[in-house]
Amino acid sequence: MTVFGRAAVALLASLLAAAGASAGDFASYQTLGFSPDGKVFAYEEFGVQDGSGFPYSNLYFIDTEKDSFLSGTPIRVRIDDEEADLAKARAESFGKAKSLIEQHKVLSNPGVLAAFNPVGEVGVDRKRLEYLQYAIEPTPGDSFALAIDDIPLEISDRCRDLVIEGGKGFRLKLVKRDGAAADEVLHEDTRVPDSRNCPHSYQISGAVTFSPLGADPVHVALVLVRSFGFEGSDGRWIAVPFRP
Repeated sequence: MTVFGRAAVALLASLLAAAGASAGDFASYQTLGFSPDGKVFAYEEFGVQDGSGFPYSNLYFIDTEKDSFLSGTPIRVRIDDEEADLAKARAESFGKAKSLIEQHKVLSNPGVLAAFNPVGEVGVDRKRLEYLQYAIEPTPGDSFALAIDDIPLEISDRCRDLVIEGGKGFRLKLVKRDGAAADEVLHEDTRVPDSRNCPHSYQISGAVTFSPLGADPVHVALVLVRSFGFEGSDGRWIAVPFRP
């Protein structure tokens, strides 16, 4: 490689490092699965925290009938050491969740990741998502569609210096059911939980489906929450279960 070539590579590396040093933290998403009857859904979000560089792994177990967390969850692990391996944080969270994973058999029933539109995809509608509930061809039935809107809510004291436009919640609707137009509110915030860390926007980013034996299908809408982080926008995941 020429001297010029080595210099160009070095410059590119330094620019990439600088960009990474001033970027926010968007958590990766991973479905664990459903209980055999579809009454429990579990997923993981994980990554490396912006600012601190600490690795983390959060496991969520949701009662799909009540749309609430199971007792003792979420399970959150963060290793306060920027040299720690992300794999270590993930292993710790799964170790703490071992009994729940085995009790509800979620790893045996992954469901279908029917649609997934994370932060990196270009040219997509962040407020609407359309998908098919079965991963087979020819596909029975028709498509489903979800739409999300940001809604203004009272801002919390801890967020007043960050959020100029006021508090942000979201309203999620089912707007197409098996090919037919629909207008069903699946979730509407009345307050913004502190756990969302001063959100400024929401994106409908995915859908997971599961068809339990002898029971109605369960759908889960995946909402990506953008909030104000230490070095930029951070992204975290909310799962909203429903039965269409």
